[in-house]
Amino acid sequence: MPERDPGPSVKDDELYEKLRDEGNSKEKSARIANAAANQSRSEVGAKGGSSPSYEDWTVNELQDRAKELDISGYSDMNKDELIETLRNH
Repeated sequence: MPERDPGPSVKDDELYEKLRDEGNSKEKSARIANAAANQSRSEVGAKGGSSPSYEDWTVNELQDRAKELDISGYSDMNKDELIETLRNH
């Protein structure tokens, strides 16, 4: 798998990549990685909640999330396509 470049605004590339691999969005991964760079990772981890991986979501839940994010064409996507689209949003 090619390495993704999160860009210069992400302060903790390693944590960003781990969060993306877990199914978090680009925005959420960057926000957590930057917060961790400004504080200790344990402090940031203690604050956050937990969310199941997109693979554990139903198609309806994935479609609802895509709708929240104003992603077009989500209703025609299968589960794998929804997951890929959400992860790359």
